[in-house]
Amino acid sequence: MVLSPPPPFLLDSKAVSGITGSISIACWIIVFTPQLYENFRRQSSDGLSFTFVVLWLAGDIFNVIGSILQGVLPTMITLAIYYTLADIVLLVQCLIYDRKPAGAGATTIDPKHLSPANPLLDESDLERDDGEEEILTETQPLLVSGSSSSGTAAVTRKKSKKVSKLRSIVFNLLIVFGVFLTGFLGWYFSADSKNDGDNDRNDEDLRVDLLGQIFGYLCAVLYLGSRLPQILLNFERKSCDGISFLFFLFACLGNLTYVISILALDVSPRYLLVNASWLAGSVGTLILDGIIFTQFWIYNGMGEDESDSECDSESDSDSVRHYQAV
Repeated sequence: MVLSPPPPFLLDSKAVSGITGSISIACWIIVFTPQLYENFRRQSSDGLSFTFVVLWLAGDIFNVIGSILQGVLPTMITLAIYYTLADIVLLVQCLIYDRKPAGAGATTIDPKHLSPANPLLDESDLERDDGEEEILTETQPLLVSGSSSSGTAAVTRKKSKKVSKLRSIVFNLLIVFGVFLTGFLGWYFSADSKNDGDNDRNDEDLRVDLLGQIFGYLCAVLYLGSRLPQILLNFERKSCDGISFLFFLFACLGNLTYVISILALDVSPRYLLVNASWLAGSVGTLILDGIIFTQFWIYNGMGEDESDSECDSESDSDSVRHYQAV
């Protein structure tokens, strides 16, 4: 008996919708994990806006109600419930970590000792502050050598930062590739990828539930409003420290692939009307997440440049002081 070859893989609109929809689900399943881990690792949630978390939770609750009333796919309803539970865990983290007293367990350090050129002084060093100029004069050759070594250390730190940043980029790319591959394999081995002929659907089958649409638009407004407090917090701090880059990356990718999955399947007016609120929420948050990504690049880059320049300027000023002390 001769085995017939497998049917060719056709990348039609239904396949594109199924693949991107499956990838979107994979992104949304993992989206909260990086931020939950980041909060647990730092034992703090100060990088997240509390209002952002509360509004996102409210949006997910309305998403569950609207999805059930509108009668969307059971998978999307299950995911909406999962989002809500994950939001609750994130909110509990914020409440627990915010109750800790500020600076608990922290050691107070003199700001002038934050420079690599100024080691921490013990009590005997502090007692000799009055004779500091004399010590600098007598040990001038050693101090010049020390300033040279601090310059070398600054170069080493820059190289170490570049290597660490490259590793982080490669690690993030591998995670994104793994999530995309998981989504694709999930679609490929599912029944949807085999049902190529089940593409017949009438617009009359699309039921528009008024109450479901209301909750859907409320969900979209809350999703959009949740990003604004986070953007403002990042702007006020001039930092994105404490925020997981992958958290917003997967949220962005999840929204992008979700929009593609909807538009690839059908662009008829009635179909777009039914999904308009969910499309508006996804596209809107996608744009606002782009602003947060811009803040990541600006503030992280500015922070690294400023720290490097401060180290270099402090090293140069130390050398000047050492020569002046002769």
